Amino acid sequence: MNKLKLAVLSSEYTIHRFSQVQDIPANVLKSEFFSVSKTKDELSILCDTQIPVLSEKRETGWVCIKVLGPLDFGLTGILAKIATILAEVKISIFAISTYDTDYILVRKEKLSAAQKALAQAGYVFEN
Repeated sequence: MNKLKLAVLSSEYTIHRFSQVQDIPANVLKSEFFSVSKTKDELSILCDTQIPVLSEKRETGWVCIKVLGPLDFGLTGILAKIATILAEVKISIFAISTYDTDYILVRKEKLSAAQKALAQAGYVFEN
């Protein structure tokens, strides 16, 4: 399989944690890219750091690498390969998948190292 193309989104992101009974803050919808996950234990929201959100806990300083898609559902191992490459250089990730593609978030200070490792593995960055 040919290596996929990647792009770094321009914003910085924060991962918020809320109680599972918390409503989704309306201003989250203003973020160009956001993700909402709810379980019986928690509500997690990722959104642009510039969007004001009052949350119980938060992790700031994330940047996002997008796998340029759309990807076919029959493709396997895309996220696993990228995660393995980054794990080999000690970069932890926060991954999000949508219907069309995958998004890999890394700490802002690790972006350059992540791009280097992925480029050395044959991935091409569009930006």
